Amino acid sequence: MKLPSVKGSFFQDKRIPDQTSLIGLSALVHAFDIKAPIRQPSCVSRSRTKQTKKELGEWQVFDSKYTVEDTVEAHLVFAIKNEPIDLLVLKRIFLTLPDSTIAGYVKSSPTGPVTRRIWFLFEYLTGKTLKVPDSGKVSNVDLLDAKEYFVSAGTVSARHKIKNNLLGTDNFCPIVRRTATLEQFGEKKLSERAKKIVSKVSPALVARAASFLLLADTKASFAIENERLPQNTRERWLKAIQQVGKHHLDEEELNRLHEILIGDFRFVQPGLRKENVFLGERIDQFEPNPEFIGAKPHDLKPLIDGLEEANNLMTNSEIDAVVQAAAIAFGFVYIHPFEDGNGRLQRCLIHYVLSARKFSPPGLVFPVSSVMLKWIDQYRTVLEAHSKPLMEYIEWVPNEKGNVDVRNDTADLYRYFDCTQAAEFLYKCVEETLNEDVPKELEYLRRHDQAMNLIMDAVEMPNRMAEDFIMFMRQNDWKFPKRKQQDEFKKLTDKEVNRLEALVRKAFLD
Repeated sequence: MKLPSVKGSFFQDKRIPDQTSLIGLSALVHAFDIKAPIRQPSCVSRSRTKQTKKELGEWQVFDSKYTVEDTVEAHLVFAIKNEPIDLLVLKRIFLTLPDSTIAGYVKSSPTGPVTRRIWFLFEYLTGKTLKVPDSGKVSNVDLLDAKEYFVSAGTVSARHKIKNNLLGTDNFCPIVRRTATLEQFGEKKLSERAKKIVSKVSPALVARAASFLLLADTKASFAIENERLPQNTRERWLKAIQQVGKHHLDEEELNRLHEILIGDFRFVQPGLRKENVFLGERIDQFEPNPEFIGAKPHDLKPLIDGLEEANNLMTNSEIDAVVQAAAIAFGFVYIHPFEDGNGRLQRCLIHYVLSARKFSPPGLVFPVSSVMLKWIDQYRTVLEAHSKPLMEYIEWVPNEKGNVDVRNDTADLYRYFDCTQAAEFLYKCVEETLNEDVPKELEYLRRHDQAMNLIMDAVEMPNRMAEDFIMFMRQNDWKFPKRKQQDEFKKLTDKEVNRLEALVRKAFLD
């Protein structure tokens, strides 16, 4: 099938590089006006270049030897062979094309591995069955190349002789590419490093450090949302985080965590929301100005079921735990299934997966929220890298409640997404906690205990006073404040204060 002729020097608001033509998914999306974003469009040079493929701003530019016939089939084959797989774009292309186009292509080369991949993806994504016979006696081939993608153990489709090794199902399916960054993180074996760090100190010290780190993570998670952390909420949430990974992750467990987080449902609807939700501000006349819109209410149940299925599939396939945590947590926050608390639950799900997969040492939570707060701009950039391009394809209007009404079918926008950048960012956060937060907290507690022993050996006083003495010195650049010496510590002599100061500095600063 020949592509319709389309003129113009721009593609999705990006200028097409001079002396090139669109190729692959970009050509198909442009020709058929497909409503889906191309994250990194591809084009082919009209002349030979020094490189097989090069990056040119937002573009992938291929050498002229990759030039293909201007047909649907040729561009699909190019995309499967040379471009990152994009399930959202492929599905929308398939739904636009006549079934006969793909059926004719399959019949022309029914045993070819690329043909069978395209055939499988068509039927898997659209739910349609083409009028072509099942594959004959041919060898099974993997849908995704395990050298290029993180893949599941997979199941073989007898009809196509394709091993479906995607990370999810037709309800929810993330894609994670094997980038050099993720490969390097995997080689660092951060889980083993964490266990080695805590093995060098006493279990009691690890438990105390875990408590402090969990509190820091909880405070940071609320701070990211610009939310206050009330005392009663803090206690409930700390308890919930300590239990993550012990229950099966499904809608019931998500509702349980949501109930713990919110507590008072007088002003927030419990369970999966029944109204649309948007992130952003309201402007004049209370009109919404959304930066992002969550999935439509009637799409939430299948998406959350898909999230559960994908989590089970990745667990059973022993996918890299940090990659799995990123796919589940970021997928959840894009769906935005609850009326409130989705961001905090997202970060809770990171702990859930790392704990359930035994990536983090027992009882210890990596304070990734603290790192995300420290790197808040990077965190938002990662979130928006996926969410922002989708807004152009969500048709919405304001309603009388100050909310939004979504007019088109958007479920697939949340069902299929590339989680590679999010996985890289999360791995970076986990490594930072191991390089900085966990060792520093353990070292601080070790030195704190040493300082307490030195104080108690020098002057008999209640533990609380010794704790306060250390705290006041920390807050005052390791000098004991004069005003405190004249107040609750007035019974100490100047000589004793000087001696205690020296002992504390010895413990913390030597």
